[in-house]
Amino acid sequence: MTDESKSLATGALGTVESTVMGVAGSAPAFSVAVTAAVIVAAVGPLSVGSVLYCGLIMFGIMLAFIHLNQTTSHAGATYAWVGTIFGPTWGFFSGWGLLVASVVFMVSATIPAATSTLTLIQEYFDITTDLKESTGWVTSTAALWLTLVTIVVTKGIKHASYAQLILTLVEAAIVVALVIGAFVQYGAHPAHIPSWDWLFDFTPATFATGALTAIFFYWGWDVTMNLGEETLEGEPQPAGQGAFWAMTSLMLFYLILIIVVLLVLSDKEIADANTNVLYAIANKLFAPPWNYLAVLSTILSTIGTIETQILQFSRGMFAMARDNALHPRYSRIHPEWQTPWVATFAIWALGVVLLFASSYMPSVKDILDKSVAATCFQICFYMSMAGFACAWHYREKLNAGAREKVSYVLWPFLSASFMVFVAVYSAVVSFDTLTNIIGIGGLALGFIPLAISRRRGGAFQLDAAGSK
Repeated sequence: MTDESKSLATGALGTVESTVMGVAGSAPAFSVAVTAAVIVAAVGPLSVGSVLYCGLIMFGIMLAFIHLNQTTSHAGATYAWVGTIFGPTWGFFSGWGLLVASVVFMVSATIPAATSTLTLIQEYFDITTDLKESTGWVTSTAALWLTLVTIVVTKGIKHASYAQLILTLVEAAIVVALVIGAFVQYGAHPAHIPSWDWLFDFTPATFATGALTAIFFYWGWDVTMNLGEETLEGEPQPAGQGAFWAMTSLMLFYLILIIVVLLVLSDKEIADANTNVLYAIANKLFAPPWNYLAVLSTILSTIGTIETQILQFSRGMFAMARDNALHPRYSRIHPEWQTPWVATFAIWALGVVLLFASSYMPSVKDILDKSVAATCFQICFYMSMAGFACAWHYREKLNAGAREKVSYVLWPFLSASFMVFVAVYSAVVSFDTLTNIIGIGGLALGFIPLAISRRRGGAFQLDAAGSK
């Protein structure tokens, strides 16, 4: 095999590994640590309803991915499916949306790992200076974590899956301990008294606001589809099974975790915790040093989601380059590790540049808020395209039974429509100028590589290596 080979490590992953990758891609501990303060500040206890309803919306998108994957298992996933159904331009921008979201995500993903690491260092060495509030210290530590994870991912998909399995098991054990401790100690006297209003007391504005952040909770499970070419064949498809079980687990996990946050912490405590919500919970439940396990869970979860996003970006860029939608250099496969090493290096370099650019923002919280919001906009774009593509491709299922009609057409279409509403509403009403520049401007930048590709003679052509 030469360095120019187009073949990934086929058949490397099974259903269990795909499920673990999907769960790790969404990163429960990381997502709660990063976004709990944001969503509670935005909609208060209604965050429970936001997480539940967005889970159902995302389930519709998951169905679209599973059904489209039955047509073609492709490392580009949405890029390939949308390009085949709606044409090369829409396919290109669907793939580009994922690439931009993944790069911006490198900021919001690595910062919690950095702040958690600095928390442990401060406590261990008894440092009085609050390092985690220094953008310089945080971004430098984040860049170090990004570099270490990139090395693991580059070494091969099997190395990545083994590391992911260990990280996810340890993370899950710690989070389960927090959940049990929360219900035992605060079930009888919660900080927020549970109410059915948490599920139903929405206005259109609060629903859209909560949904934008809740979507970020779930994003990442779709890495199972980008790894489709590296997954075992079979019926039902292991990649699809992995996505289904990952999404089902995540819906239950997030609903319980956001309830735990509201049971244990007051609004002020949630706001003060910022990116360390789980640590704030652990501080109220357990004495030192056991409370630091929550910090460890955030670090492990963050490492896991950084890994899966690097995998997702590199496979997406590899697939687009293989089809000549991007420069062919990004389709190069390492002769020994069978990984798209040039594409992997690209997201590392872009992530580091963006991290240090963000260090000039006034606070760590500002960096996180804007990167999370911009990422959510891009998620809504490329995932809604998959939902619409599925509904259109399988439109003849409207004449089939109720189950197929809902699963193949109605649920994906309604989920996609909802994501479009959330994206447009947020861009017009909620986002400030900088967030719009990152979110919308990041997508608009795609016109440059698209024009270059067309001048080079590039055209969407599904590579035979992308089919099973």
